[in-house]
Amino acid sequence: MKIIVMGAGLMGVTTAWYLAQAGHEVTVLDRRDGVARETSFANAGMIAPGHSYSWASPRAPMLLLKSLFRTDTALRFRLKADPRMWAWSLRFLANCTAARNRANTLVKVKLNIYSREALIALRRETGIAYDETAKGALYLYRDKQHLETGLANMAMLNEQGIGLTALDPDGIATLEPALAHFKARLAGAIYAPGDESGDAFVFTEKLAELCRARGVTFQFNTTVTRIATEGDRIAGVATERGRLAAGGYVLALGSYSPLVARGLGVKMPVYPIKGYSVTIPTAGFEGAPTIPGVDEGNLIAFCRMGDKLRLTATADFAGYDTGYEAKDFALMLRVARELFPNAGAFDRPSHWACLRPMTPDGPPIIGGTRYQNLWINTGQGHMGWTMACGSGRIVADLIGGKKPDIDISGFRPDRY
Repeated sequence: MKIIVMGAGLMGVTTAWYLAQAGHEVTVLDRRDGVARETSFANAGMIAPGHSYSWASPRAPMLLLKSLFRTDTALRFRLKADPRMWAWSLRFLANCTAARNRANTLVKVKLNIYSREALIALRRETGIAYDETAKGALYLYRDKQHLETGLANMAMLNEQGIGLTALDPDGIATLEPALAHFKARLAGAIYAPGDESGDAFVFTEKLAELCRARGVTFQFNTTVTRIATEGDRIAGVATERGRLAAGGYVLALGSYSPLVARGLGVKMPVYPIKGYSVTIPTAGFEGAPTIPGVDEGNLIAFCRMGDKLRLTATADFAGYDTGYEAKDFALMLRVARELFPNAGAFDRPSHWACLRPMTPDGPPIIGGTRYQNLWINTGQGHMGWTMACGSGRIVADLIGGKKPDIDISGFRPDRY
């Protein structure tokens, strides 16, 4: 079948790869001049089933309330006259119960485990390299009470086979010597031995080259403006460069998916939540960590990728604004200097901000729609790198009439 994939980020390119493997004729469209130029460009770098918890939790409403009066919180909620934001926020709050958090987390972790295994299989099959490490991940706690909460939640993921273990400060220093100087200020950590890391941008670029070798066509600088329908089928997509048609269509435009799908009658409660990252050169320095992780107290992720250190933080409810200022990265840099003072050239940071496509419950939206030839692959939020290969593989299976390897009822578009 001839298939058009809308979007050349992680979701679009992995979907194209699995579709091409299945023998489909694939064209990928993107408004940028290359792959992974938006949310996939400078993300956290972590493939983290060990951190599958849904953001909608009993703790989230208080963090959002505090953010109305402070600018240094991990979640930033900005009051806007945006009906879509308010509708999404009400759905988000409805999922902030302990029961809904558990249910949504269990849906996510199954996809995350499946997707990690798909990535490993792809790596073995192709030899693709992207500054990857497979040493696990550290989730650090500075406060004893916060650690106890983390340990209690750990059981939920271990029931699914994640294999999380607790570490005391000495154990942290043994596993990650770069933190030895800081161990006295840590209450402990949770170690996820199966988590991985790597440069998502490099991965996407290299996978796109492998896709081209299988016949996939990429059309860049091509903005999809409208999706045309005829009855219960998609008839084509209108772009600034003309109309294109195919037998099947995949919508993988991240936060912009609901905007392009407007008028189709497909429920897609995806809202953009801005995240920030800063990248520090590490060449010539000896203090960068070898294992990725998260400072849970500040909700700041750190990840070494070759000769650079990536730091990411913040969930900013700022609509479709991708702007940033130097002050947006101040907390990240301060925490990184505390944790890894000799990691790199902190005076030469590279800044970035992107829009995470978040659903109000947490799991992404993957599957078919009311239109026989339209499938959706979006809403992976802050775990797009973790979920990418599994999500793409599921979509390819659905298009090919094959039953996916895992239960996808928790991802279906019609769950809303």
